[in-house]
Amino acid sequence: MISFSRISELLYPRHCPVCDRLLAGNEPYICRKCAGKVKWIRGPVCMKCGRPLDAENKEYCDNCRRRSHLYERNLAPFVYGNEIQTSIMRFKYGGRAEYAAFYAKAITVFGSRQLEMWKPQMLIPVPVHTKRYIRRGYNQAGALAEQLSKLLDVPVGEGLVCRTRNTRPQKGQTPSGRRRNLQGAFRLAEGARLPERLLIVDDIYTTGTTVDTLAGVLLAGGARKVWSASVSIAPGRS
Repeated sequence: MISFSRISELLYPRHCPVCDRLLAGNEPYICRKCAGKVKWIRGPVCMKCGRPLDAENKEYCDNCRRRSHLYERNLAPFVYGNEIQTSIMRFKYGGRAEYAAFYAKAITVFGSRQLEMWKPQMLIPVPVHTKRYIRRGYNQAGALAEQLSKLLDVPVGEGLVCRTRNTRPQKGQTPSGRRRNLQGAFRLAEGARLPERLLIVDDIYTTGTTVDTLAGVLLAGGARKVWSASVSIAPGRS
């Protein structure tokens, strides 16, 4: 008799999140060839956003020295670029929601010590507007949070926060433009009850505007501490 997992593999074959070829049965997350290509963040990182630093005697990147953040800390295993950038584009716009399993595993391996210290009680995926959800077929942050939930045994607060309007893409905007674009873009669902320690989940961390805006809503709604985990972080001045 064919097992349920085997039937699932035949109906929904898994693809490598880097090269997109079909994975073999003994390749649970990424193909052997691409496992050696992926460049993990190494060395010193900003103590706030997790961006790689160019000197060991620094504690914060230029962005985090210039402005304060509402969240406690962000972690990201990869710098956004090259193979990871292509992978995330397929994840967001190419229907490859299955990549979330690899991303979640990477976050838990890379950030095992931080996650153990933070002890989040709930995962909060960055919500997308209904129009984008319908166009893509899923919320990529929600897919990532679901996979993280399985690995961390922490529930997902799906639907606790909604996107009130279909904002313009953040890409290419100035820092002040990003803040204006997201002003009032998130709100808590009516009657939502939040635990004290929350972890925001998203695919890309750029300047922290999205995380800060969402963290502000969560803190105003009763959370005590809010952290963030992203698949990648945009390169910037360190």
